[in-house]
Amino acid sequence: MERRKAKQVHIGKITIGGNAPIAVQSMLCAPAHDTAANVEQAVRLEQAGCQIVRVAVPDQEAVQLIPALKKAVSMPIVADIHFDWRLAIEAIAAGVDKIRLNPGNIGDASRVKAVADACSSAGIPIRIGVNGGSLEKHILAKYGHVTPEALKESALYHAALLERFDFHDIVISIKASDVPTMVEACKLTAQACPYPLHLGVTEAGTERSGAVKSAVGIGSLLLSGIGDTIRVSLTADPVREIATAKAILSACGLRKEKVELISCPTCCRTRIEIMGLTEKLEGLLQNVKTPLKVAVMGCAVNGPGEARNADIGIAGGDGIGLLFKKGKIIKRVPEEALLNVLMEEIRAMDCGKESE
Repeated sequence: MERRKAKQVHIGKITIGGNAPIAVQSMLCAPAHDTAANVEQAVRLEQAGCQIVRVAVPDQEAVQLIPALKKAVSMPIVADIHFDWRLAIEAIAAGVDKIRLNPGNIGDASRVKAVADACSSAGIPIRIGVNGGSLEKHILAKYGHVTPEALKESALYHAALLERFDFHDIVISIKASDVPTMVEACKLTAQACPYPLHLGVTEAGTERSGAVKSAVGIGSLLLSGIGDTIRVSLTADPVREIATAKAILSACGLRKEKVELISCPTCCRTRIEIMGLTEKLEGLLQNVKTPLKVAVMGCAVNGPGEARNADIGIAGGDGIGLLFKKGKIIKRVPEEALLNVLMEEIRAMDCGKESE
């Protein structure tokens, strides 16, 4: 696919836009004044593969989170600011790597200029975040309700406030809980401005329903070449957001850092307990570092053939399984030994000592 060539923006050590890899981010959800809980959560997120993390800064006391987080993790920290422009200034002084703020919500032009100038001096960008609940009254009155056009206009309105003071290190996010609205709004904005886009479906729901909505919304835009950083929003431990985001990138062919497990849905030809085996295998594969495609197929009739593009796989038989590589059958293995034999082969491949 051909990606949209957005302006490149630097967030700490991470670059987004242009041809830079799509970055995965999340947001801390511990109480703002519980520094230890936020640090612990940030560490777990970074270990899970999070590349950018956002933290709400609702008051002056919460600013102290920033140096604590900077000390604990190496990924860039984003300060989420609403209404109080002074908190943005304090967060910048505390060493934050990016500000999330809507310029139209912080008061008159002098305050917008103060934040823009502080960000320029520190070399940090501003993310404009627009959703259905944040639309300005005049825009809502113009369109009557939340529409893709209204969301785009709101984003460009906020960007113009920063551009007025020659500030262009801008990232834009346009989110909605309605997936078609979010997708169309992002497409319109991508056509109307050069800034990198942060993709996400807001208020997406639980881990299951939120993952589905995020995959459809974020995934469809990524496959259209739109999007420079993503955040999956789930009503769950934020670490689960990272796993889902990685899976979306992998499904779109945009990330090959982890093992891809493919498996058939099974049918009446299946003669071994393939569902439980696949579930166990998924957990074991979390520790494999080498990019591999692993297949679990229910039958020997067409399993190796259908999964011939897999690096390694197994196909079930009548109490016997077949171990295959690139569609070529290597050996027959009793059902009870299938998982162990498969993992032995995968570990050998992961160490660069693939067995013959």
